[in-house]
Parts: sequence; structure tokens; C-alpha cells
Amino acid sequence: MAKIYHAEIFGSREAKYSWLNKNDIKKVKWKKIEPKPKFYLFHPIDDRKYNTYNNFFSIKDTFYTGGTGIVTKRDKLAIQPTKELALQSAKDVLSIPESALRSKYELPTDVRDWKYEWAKADIRTTGISINNVKLILYRPFDHRFIYYTGNSRGFIGWPVFEIMQHMFNENVGIICPRQFKELPGAFISETIIGHKTVSAYDINSLFPLYLYPSTDKKDLFSDHESGEKKPNIKQELFAELKTKYKKEVTPEEIFYYIYAVLYSNTYRTKYAEFLKIDFPRIPFTSNYKLFIQLGKLGKQLADLHLLKSHELSKPISKFSGKGDNKVTQRPKYENEKVYINATQYFTNVKEEVWNYQIGGYQVCDKWLKDRKDRELSLDEIQTYCKIVTALSKTIEFQKKIDENYIGIET
Repeated sequence: MAKIYHAEIFGSREAKYSWLNKNDIKKVKWKKIEPKPKFYLFHPIDDRKYNTYNNFFSIKDTFYTGGTGIVTKRDKLAIQPTKELALQSAKDVLSIPESALRSKYELPTDVRDWKYEWAKADIRTTGISINNVKLILYRPFDHRFIYYTGNSRGFIGWPVFEIMQHMFNENVGIICPRQFKELPGAFISETIIGHKTVSAYDINSLFPLYLYPSTDKKDLFSDHESGEKKPNIKQELFAELKTKYKKEVTPEEIFYYIYAVLYSNTYRTKYAEFLKIDFPRIPFTSNYKLFIQLGKLGKQLADLHLLKSHELSKPISKFSGKGDNKVTQRPKYENEKVYINATQYFTNVKEEVWNYQIGGYQVCDKWLKDRKDRELSLDEIQTYCKIVTALSKTIEFQKKIDENYIGIET
């Protein structure tokens, strides 16, 4: 059996060159390592911590169904700020010449999963209907509209219909990238999502709480399906928790418990080196009261992120200054104010809120930056004030979650 050794040095490029000039392979202080399955990493890890983490439930194995968000391949065509523009984008595919369409929507050369002729054939076959315009969570707190036929390699490259179909009814889903880094990487949605909704560095996946079986009769077995929703959480987990708690638990309690854990700074810091590798694994406490308490915190946090919480009825931020409400510059942060132009700004934005990131996006900056050269509507102004409040409350809730997380692994 081969033996594996590891060594590394840190510092500037110059320092590394200097070290290499003065040393050779015989002078390296090697450390013997034994890579562990399933990733067989060629660097040292904390074996004890790894074994503990590896016994947790992988979020990917907790749900029956989960998968990547929609990949349009052509966001400037498919993703629009209003329902009317989303419908118009589909009409344009049929009504204007290819060169004009490419110019209007800045469409580059066709690629493997998106071609102009495929998009045109899709719209021609399905017909244009306002019912195909769907709300999509495009970025954190940022809803847009998409013309969605559900057909692969059509108007949209990868519509991922097998996952997204469950979000057309009342539902909620956890969004999570495979590489869950130090920043909060998870988010929540009641609508369909894109593949970069919360992750700037990795494709994210959606795990719905409920599944809605198709009621369309397409095969021999379709008659046996009902339109009733079913929990998307595997029965094995329900069984294990029933054994632990001597009580039945609900799908919602499990779902929001998971959401709380994903926002624990203690959890993410402790297992940072493993969270960068694969989908997060969730520790389930053996204490029923703690399970319920964390689930309640997760539900409150989710309501904040869905902008449904009663705590948002009185936002901490206000919009001030005279002007046309147009975002004419990159958002400028100064003295707890966020300027959208020379005279107008949002107030009472704490520095930790301004800098707060979800999945690699600096939320307060990104949301406004994506509206550059646009006039903010009253609804958008109110939404931004709620976002500032929600992030401020999120920071508070993360502290409460960490206070409770301490007992999870005890």
C-alpha cells in the first residue's frame, strides 16, 4: 500500500520562491496522512471531527427530491423585472427577426443547451400564454419574472421541471449550494429559483418541503396518483427521530430545524473544512425540547427571509432625500446611509447589515446594483427597507440559534 505525505507553506509569492531556492525535497517537513472516503482528500484533516460530522444526515439524503435551480442560458432574454416584459420576451422570439432579437436582448452565439431555433420552436409549439409567466427568486430577496414552458432546451436551457413543478402550488423550499462555505449559504423560497439565486460561486439546489404528484394521466400508473401533497422528507429520518424523541414530529418541524442549523455560525465555523466539499450534513439533537426550540427559531428566520414576518411591519430603515428615485450610481455606503444617487438614500443601515452576505452576494449592495439606471417604485423602496430590517433581525436570530446550538452535540 502506498504511503501519502503532505506539506505546505504560506506567504507571499516572493517568500515561496525564496524558500524553494534554499531548500529541496529532502528538507521538507512531511506529514503522513491517510485520506478518508468518500473524497480521499490529500491534505490533513481532524479525524475525530470528520468522523463526528460524517455521522450527521446529509441534506441531500434527507429529502427524496432536490436538484439544481433553473439554468436559462440566456438570462437577459428569459429573466425580466415585470410580468409584461416576460410575456413580451416570448412574443419577440416569434415576431421579430433573429438579428433584432439578438441585438435587443444581447444574445451571444448559440451554445450546446440553447439555440435560437429551439427557443422559437418551443414558443411556437406551446403557444404564448400569460399563464406561462412565473415568479422566480433570482437573487436573495429579489423576485423577477420568467417565461416558463417547462420544456428542456427550448426557450430556457434547463428548466428542471421535475423539481420546479412542486413550487407551482403552496410550498416552500430550502436553497443550498453543494459547496457551503463560511458565509450563510442557505436561503428559502416559495417560488421557483435560478441556479445562482444564492450562490455566486457554485450552482445551488432546491429542496422542497412538499411534493405534489402530477394529476395528468400520462401512463398506466397515473390513475393511482392524487393531487395531495406529500412530505419530501425521507421516512427513515421520521423513524429515527420518533425513536429519539418518543414522539411524532412534523415535516415542518424538521424543515425549519434544518434551516436554523444552516444559519448557525458555530456550526459553520466548526465544520468549515467539510462544508466546502459537499452538501451540508445536519446534526439532529437527542433533546426534543431543543429540537422544537431550534425549529421555532428556524421558522421565524424563514419568515424574515420571505419578508412575511410581523417584525417587518415597522422597518428600521427609511428612504430620504428629494429626487426622481433613480439609481444613477453604484450604491454608496456612508455614515449608515446607502445612497442611490447624489441626493437620495436609505437611512439607519448598520455596517454589519451593509456588509452582510448570503452565498457570496453582499445583499444590500447587490439588490440595488442590479437596479442601476432604473427608477425605484414605491413597492421596491418598501421592499429594500424590509430587507435591511430582515438582515438586522437575522443577525440577532443567529446569536439565539448559536446559544441553542451548543446543546445539539452534547
